[in-house]
Amino acid sequence: MSKKNKRQVSRQMPSAAAPVARSSEFNPDYTTTKHELRRIGILAGSFFAVLIILAIFQNQLLALFVK
Repeated sequence: MSKKNKRQVSRQMPSAAAPVARSSEFNPDYTTTKHELRRIGILAGSFFAVLIILAIFQNQLLALFVK
């Protein structure tokens, strides 16, 4: 009979999970995104206001065009 010797297996961390030392941190600049979102919000609000005004005066506007 042969002897069963246990081998020790070294477990290494995969390279993706190993901590990576970086010299600079990720610091994005969102100033243009903020300006664009502000512009989109202003446009959406103004269109919404126009729709409300048209809904309020729809009977008078229809009377002008249907005559």
